[in-house]
Amino acid sequence: MKKVITFGEIMLRLAPKEFLRFSQANAFEVVYGGGESNVAVSLANYGVPVDFISRLPDNDIGKCAMMELRKRGVGTEKIIYGGNRLGIYFLETGAVSRGSKVVYDRAHSAMAEIEKGMVDWDAVFEDAEWFHWTGITPAISQGAADACLEAVKIASKKGITISTDLNYRAKLWKYGGDREKIMTELTSYCDIVLGNEEDAEKHFGIKPEGLDITTQGEHVKAEAFLSVCKQMMEKFPKAKKVITTLRGSISASHNSWAGVLYDGKTMYKSAEYQITDIVDRVGGGDSFMGGLIYGLLKYPDDDQNALDFAVAASCLKHTIKGDANLVTVEEVEKLVGGDASGRVSR
Repeated sequence: MKKVITFGEIMLRLAPKEFLRFSQANAFEVVYGGGESNVAVSLANYGVPVDFISRLPDNDIGKCAMMELRKRGVGTEKIIYGGNRLGIYFLETGAVSRGSKVVYDRAHSAMAEIEKGMVDWDAVFEDAEWFHWTGITPAISQGAADACLEAVKIASKKGITISTDLNYRAKLWKYGGDREKIMTELTSYCDIVLGNEEDAEKHFGIKPEGLDITTQGEHVKAEAFLSVCKQMMEKFPKAKKVITTLRGSISASHNSWAGVLYDGKTMYKSAEYQITDIVDRVGGGDSFMGGLIYGLLKYPDDDQNALDFAVAASCLKHTIKGDANLVTVEEVEKLVGGDASGRVSR
């Protein structure tokens, strides 16, 4: 395979141990992660050559983030350096009826202060066949949005497949950018679009017909999202596939999990998993995207197989502490095959 390129911000994640609240914590566990870097780690675990592109501060904390990526097999040679700080987010892990909570501290981070022209995209895309970005990056700052637009334009000219995870974040988009205009232009360059019902509504005003997602509970009907997929393809004619994850939230500790993929003619639906004891759901969507990119590269003529791999991979991520999905192809394929026993491998 040729390289996959992902572009975004990696952050320092600080979280109280186990299920403590912020006010109970006297220590924080350190993890490095972010939407696009999590996708890169997944792909590296699956044996896909992948480079992560970002802007890091040239200090010890920035180097720690870079070393975490290198440890996982992600290419870091084309990361640029500058600025004064790495973005931070604080995570309070929820349980049962208490949801998890995130507090961002990423203003004026090295990545937030990136500007168009800083990254040599021609060099980055040499020997690349896929470029992935998320809606988090243009939400950070105008400079990050401009750099992302620069990237998709160059990738498109080179004939590189472009994917996005729309990833609406209510606590971002604070710099005054026109969210719908920015996201519409960026998404217009994409071949593969992933997003849930909230992403489609918040970014583009697209809603599933006849569905109130807050009342769905345990079972989310895939058919209800066909209207979203069709509306997305009408709005973005370059898109070849529109994919939606289906999360039924019974509680913070128990979710149902599935996905659908629409190629303009057929809507494929995965099996539905019951994740009854969630360890860490942060990065669940990123692990789905990583599995999807791998699946579409590995099974270019089998969308069902690609979708099944993505859903199983992200199901397993919910059992792993931290941002990234640290599973192997063999473990994912075992779950796809129906073995969810969790037996000890001896």
